[in-house]
Amino acid sequence: MDWVERTATLRQWTRDGARAPHKPLLLLYALGRFQEDAGGELVYSAVEEDLKRLLAEYGPPHRTTPAYPFHHLAGDGVWEVRTDRGPGSPGTGVRELRASRAAGRLAPELRTALRREPSLLGRLARVLLDRHFPPSLHGELCEAIGLELEPEETGRAPAARRQRDRRMRELVLTAYEYQCAFCGYDGRIGAVPVGLEAAHVRWWAFGGPDDVDNGLCLCSLHHKLFDKGVLGVGDGHRILVSQHFVGRSPAAREHVTALAGRPVIGPQPGARPVAAHHRSWHTGQVFHGVPRPGADLPRSRSPESSPSHPQVSPGTSAG
Repeated sequence: MDWVERTATLRQWTRDGARAPHKPLLLLYALGRFQEDAGGELVYSAVEEDLKRLLAEYGPPHRTTPAYPFHHLAGDGVWEVRTDRGPGSPGTGVRELRASRAAGRLAPELRTALRREPSLLGRLARVLLDRHFPPSLHGELCEAIGLELEPEETGRAPAARRQRDRRMRELVLTAYEYQCAFCGYDGRIGAVPVGLEAAHVRWWAFGGPDDVDNGLCLCSLHHKLFDKGVLGVGDGHRILVSQHFVGRSPAAREHVTALAGRPVIGPQPGARPVAAHHRSWHTGQVFHGVPRPGADLPRSRSPESSPSHPQVSPGTSAG
């Protein structure tokens, strides 16, 4: 059985490019727990809070429950559930899962394969990370789950796996003239830029192309905050800052909350700005909550209601 292929093709709810990483998060969590204790099982009531935190931090902006993947993942052949009444899940009801002492673990055949071939665990985890989350979140997600992977753990990937365009980083950084589109940071060591990254607006894992109009040059801090839904780009190419973000220090105010309503810096004339449909995807699927009013905008007016092509100072564009 090709476990890598099966993991790559988990059945998920899909509509208009919506993110539904519920099953991948549960499976990653289960792989981490298997790595720690190959014979253990996950009692729903004991892991519910862990799974809720993972969904809140790495899942879609809208509220959801871990009961759904706990029940439905069994249909993909990689997971099994039993209760104090015997094999099988009682359904997606939280009360029923708790009351019946529902417990899940990796399917017996998968556990056998992982014991026989330990490197398989890393390959499965890499497939889940690559297909459902941007690279900027891989390390911290593994840390949150307790999953330890070798830095360059490799293996056979599914035949249909897309290949990234290695030129995207250089094209995006050039388009934004090697400065962060949010804060203007442009650090270098000699001629080499440091702390600057090409961020996908619509994540590559969700069909986002390796094109300049799906990219932003961001410093490492703002890239991470962009991928975590703290920051976004609204209509008029103005920066969105989530009202859910809390930072009381001068540094947090200066580097995050003060960005609300500011125009994106760049790209340079002739380069394509972020396409509206990619911005819309990020706002709907990644950005958390309601944006803060910008300091330079009336409180009754949100960044989304800004003109499509605001006037900006020389050296920047509506990007």
